[in-house]
Amino acid sequence: MAGFYQPDLGANPDDPFARDSEGKLVRRAFWLDMSDRSLTLAMTAGIGARLSGAEKVAHLEDIRRDHLIPQIVG
Repeated sequence: MAGFYQPDLGANPDDPFARDSEGKLVRRAFWLDMSDRSLTLAMTAGIGARLSGAEKVAHLEDIRRDHLIPQIVG
């Protein structure tokens, strides 16, 4: 799971960044159902704002939204 944000699941078991023991995103549909605009807002001003640039890139690549990296990471 190198590069991925690892949330404290004890404090927030429903975190949308949660991954299983194999490193697969548990709430993948949460992210895939978002429009590009909503995802950009979530990653820059919402729940993803706390992630490092590298963690954002890893997440975006994993959900196949690489084209948003320049807008989100800058």
